[in-house]
Amino acid sequence: MDLSVIIVNYNTKELLKRCLKSVMASHTDFGFETIVSDNGSTDGSQALVKEEFPEVVLLENGANLGFSKANNIAIRRATGRYLLLLNSDTQIQSDTLTLCIKRMNQDDSIGILGCKVLLPDGKLDPACRRKFPNPRNSFLRLFGLEKFSDYNINAPIDKEGEVDSVTGAFLMIRKTVVDQIGLLDEEFFMYGEDLDWCWRAKAAGFKVLYYHGAQITHFKYGSSQKKPFFIIRSAHEAMKIFYRKHYAARYSWIFNQLVFLGISFRKYLVMLINIFRTKKVVH
Repeated sequence: MDLSVIIVNYNTKELLKRCLKSVMASHTDFGFETIVSDNGSTDGSQALVKEEFPEVVLLENGANLGFSKANNIAIRRATGRYLLLLNSDTQIQSDTLTLCIKRMNQDDSIGILGCKVLLPDGKLDPACRRKFPNPRNSFLRLFGLEKFSDYNINAPIDKEGEVDSVTGAFLMIRKTVVDQIGLLDEEFFMYGEDLDWCWRAKAAGFKVLYYHGAQITHFKYGSSQKKPFFIIRSAHEAMKIFYRKHYAARYSWIFNQLVFLGISFRKYLVMLINIFRTKKVVH
């Protein structure tokens, strides 16, 4: 098997249906399997897969295990030479899989590949080509000074290039790389696991490539918008985990505590802003 497409789902039935339709409409000259790892959905997602997509392998996890763990369950089951982590709130084009596999086959040093990810309004999702969130960039973003940060890459979107990280919404990785660097870190419940995987791949000597030749649409916030405070909390907890794993040893205890304090401050600030936005919509 050349490719295993892995989709984690949690109560995103209609988005999942659109995503699976786009995957099944792919024009390929190679074999691929599609695996849906379902985190205990209660919206009929499992019945949808069984009834409308019988060729898809459905893994029923029974509970919301988080993004990393659900992916890891599917990765252990996968048989492809390449693995593709694909969000349920995405839609791929008919040639996306073929183009990405072709590009990976051209260069064995590419460990991870991400494609051009467009938002519904046609703009580029900046998460599809990022630098790692170092303390400087995090500080600038905390105080609304993103324009002075190099976290998001401002190169032309139609230019291929090595990056620090691509997005977990579309992340293609060689199975041999997974065998070498390990599975996703399950300490990341949701968010941050893609950054961590890319970090480990680069540390092992592999390229992380932004490939402009293929593209998808990312509708975003499939299961995320239903529990905004949980999402905000998860995202900021991921920041702490990533910093602790990859940066804390470089700095003093006092500096690290200031970083963690800054992350907590940002979390509560975002929650507060979210409350006022919600009230504004309601009124």
